[in-house]
Amino acid sequence: MNAQEILLGGGGLLAVVMTLLQVAPIQVKPWSALARAIGRAINSEVLNDLKTVKKDLADHIRMDDERNADEHRARILRFNNELLRDIPHTKEEFIDVLSDIDFYEHYCDEHKDYKNNRAIHAIANICRVYDDRLREHDFLKSSSNERDAEEAPEN
Repeated sequence: MNAQEILLGGGGLLAVVMTLLQVAPIQVKPWSALARAIGRAINSEVLNDLKTVKKDLADHIRMDDERNADEHRARILRFNNELLRDIPHTKEEFIDVLSDIDFYEHYCDEHKDYKNNRAIHAIANICRVYDDRLREHDFLKSSSNERDAEEAPEN
């Protein structure tokens, strides 16, 4: 059976019906569905590659976020270590590490599978020492505060 026989033997009727369905207000779109199916068949390799790229990108973003959280945790642990060695800190340094703690705790809350057991006690100690320093008003003076005190006239 050739194309002429198909068109004369009812194939033309099929094409007319599909065209009418395409235009009909019911929104049955056989031509669009056929074109979509052909497009998927032609682009299947590209679509599979795209899925792989999306997965790789998601993995990369997850690893980057974990690395960022690890860096915040390292700063927290380092600061706590300095407190344990009685190295004094300014109020600004405490505020910086409290910002690291806020980021780190938010990340841990959002990512329940991320292991946090290494910083819990360090965070508690930093917060305790910060509260003590606030109550006692005995933060290390920053160099700009010391300069201001030296330049102020004595009474």
